[in-house]
Amino acid sequence: MAVASRLLLSLTCMLAGAPLAGAQQWAATMFDQTSHDFGAVARGAAVEHRFTLTNLYRDEIHIAVVRASCGCATPSISRQTLKSGERGQVVVRYNTDRFRGQRGATLTVVIDRPAYAEVQLRVDGYIRTDVVLDPGAVRFGDVDQGEASVRRVRVRHAGRSDWRIVDVQPKIPYLDVSWAQVSSRAGEHAYELAVRLSQDAPAGYLREQLLLLTNDRRMSRVPLMVEGRVVPQLSVSPASLSLGSVAPGQRITRQLVVQGKQPFRITGVECDNEHFEFELPEGEKKVHLLPMTFVAGGEPGKFSEVIRIKTDLGSGAVAELTAQVTIGSVAMSEKPAAPVFFARRIAR
Repeated sequence: MAVASRLLLSLTCMLAGAPLAGAQQWAATMFDQTSHDFGAVARGAAVEHRFTLTNLYRDEIHIAVVRASCGCATPSISRQTLKSGERGQVVVRYNTDRFRGQRGATLTVVIDRPAYAEVQLRVDGYIRTDVVLDPGAVRFGDVDQGEASVRRVRVRHAGRSDWRIVDVQPKIPYLDVSWAQVSSRAGEHAYELAVRLSQDAPAGYLREQLLLLTNDRRMSRVPLMVEGRVVPQLSVSPASLSLGSVAPGQRITRQLVVQGKQPFRITGVECDNEHFEFELPEGEKKVHLLPMTFVAGGEPGKFSEVIRIKTDLGSGAVAELTAQVTIGSVAMSEKPAAPVFFARRIAR
């Protein structure tokens, strides 16, 4: 009897353990990668990496917390709740200002809904002490579209007497980088970089990584982060509009908010879908409320339309947004349910 009890206990553990292990694999499958090597980076450099995850399942996913095994890496979550099909990111900042040498960390991503699971991510790198960036990144902040801006970075090196910067890559059309040696003595060199954001830079968030190419084979590439936001002279809110599911013939009305940096008139609205109707506001002002009505047709399906709002601002400034709508019944998603519910039942 005791033998039978022990056998029954063993089988129960096996049955309970298998789904839980599967749950861990289910969670890990959502990530595009689970490790990243920063390589050799300069001291003080603003260095980070983004692990992207996609909810591949019908169930809503909730990330409770992300913790790091070492203070050399600081993780954060772009969004904690992901609906089916949505993407999120685990952002990892490598703390080059407080640590030196070979450093690595294991990041544990804890998911608590629809059931408990953990995913481990890994980052590694080598923080050089002989190359220093000040500041650690090029941060433009907010720049009005059509205006140019310049930021400067000091690069210091101690060691080789012939150390130098030979090039900067990649070549980005709206970013121009120049550099000059400003001091050199007893094996210490200092360069000043001028990073120029041109006036034809596109509107939106700016996030690029430049590589300073050097003649040092141990660290031939020094990463330099460039961040900022080019603010358009015209914007529309919301920038993306979901009308949800509607029945054929149903009417839906929404208000669009169109805002400019100076008073303007709305001269027209373009949309390839004839089921969208717009009532143009009159007058000249900085903020306009633009009524939009959608009258669903009889053809079922999912539709995504681009709406272009034309104005009399300089260069015929245009604001764009995307409207999405589903007409009629939609078949159930082919995405699988998260295979963690069985594990949760077993755990009880």
